[in-house]
Amino acid sequence: MTVAVTGPAAAPGDVPGPRAALRSRPFRLLSVAWGFTNFADSVLAIILAVWVKDLTGSNGAAGLVFAALGLPALASPLLGQLADRVSRRRMLVVTYLVGALSLLALLAVRGPEQVWIVFVVTVVYSGVGFATAAAQAGLVRDMLPDEAIAPANGRLTTIDQVFRLLMPVVGAGAYALAGAWPLVIAASLAFAVAGTVISRIRLVETPPTPDADREPYLAEMTAGFRHLVRTAPLGVLTLAMLVAFAGVGLLNAVSLAIVEDGLGLPPALLGPISSVQALTAIVAGLTAARLVARWGAQRLVAVGLLVLALGIVPATGTSVVAIVLGLGAVGLGATWSIVGFVTERQLRTPPELQGRVAAASLLLVNVPQLVLTVVGAALVGAVDYRLLLVVTVVGVVVAAVVSLRGHRATGEPAAR
Repeated sequence: MTVAVTGPAAAPGDVPGPRAALRSRPFRLLSVAWGFTNFADSVLAIILAVWVKDLTGSNGAAGLVFAALGLPALASPLLGQLADRVSRRRMLVVTYLVGALSLLALLAVRGPEQVWIVFVVTVVYSGVGFATAAAQAGLVRDMLPDEAIAPANGRLTTIDQVFRLLMPVVGAGAYALAGAWPLVIAASLAFAVAGTVISRIRLVETPPTPDADREPYLAEMTAGFRHLVRTAPLGVLTLAMLVAFAGVGLLNAVSLAIVEDGLGLPPALLGPISSVQALTAIVAGLTAARLVARWGAQRLVAVGLLVLALGIVPATGTSVVAIVLGLGAVGLGATWSIVGFVTERQLRTPPELQGRVAAASLLLVNVPQLVLTVVGAALVGAVDYRLLLVVTVVGVVVAAVVSLRGHRATGEPAAR
């Protein structure tokens, strides 16, 4: 096993190039584990809501599943603090094993009287993703040299999008044929395999801050937010992503209206029409590293947000072709902006803060998106959905402009 660690003691000549770093055993194992994690994360995401609808006959109960999926975002600061206090590799192992065991509780669900089990497990299931994000950010930074961070994020994003494209279709087919239990078992096994693979990674991790040097508990928990605000260009990038992805929440809320009212098509076609986003997101993941090398991560965020805004514009019309092409641009732009933001965030954050900063950014981006999705769902029956789309486009364009503020004063990456 080649340990590609860029720790404090590494001499410049010892640091492998980006391609060699991505071929190192630690990152290859991480990529394999990420694949199994994304299988587990994607195969049940929609099926849990469908299962609850079948058990209860209630659309409202099914909608609560999506609320349960978003609830762990509120615990992000706690998960981030934990990731900065313990071995991140061990945290991932434990997280995946907890995910595997918790899913097995779903095998006890027989009817509507056990639906509460689905809700509880859904919260834990979603929490695995937030814990992974907090721990993996620092692990990647310890594992790879700075110049390999963007290619690594591009590869991990590509893996993520492949499973997002394939698993909902596979999961829906398997559920129709055999019900939820085979999917539950498969997801549980995938988490268990991911934990086993992560346990085989060997690298020198950044040690946690010594007890004597730690801040008070509340100050430590908010350190990630303070770092985002005070560190250029992370403050403007976080604000830009917050605004832009809140707009994406509005887009999500009106997606059915676009299909039904705008195109005059049945809502069941939303999935096939939206799948183009995953296809172009894969392309974005494969090209992001090259664009970061050419433009820099901050400019890639701005370009991605502009492409995202342009992709939303056709949704105000009635052309199927234009809307599909626009959704392709949405997948491309959203992924470019995410890879650019995550890369800049990792490079500008010291290793001992990686977990808290990753968790803080997740909270700041995901919660506004969830809120705007709920608000948009409430408004779509009373307000023309095209007006909401115009508001979204304007917001995303403003976010793109904001993301370039202070571009020349970005400084050097954070010391390791």
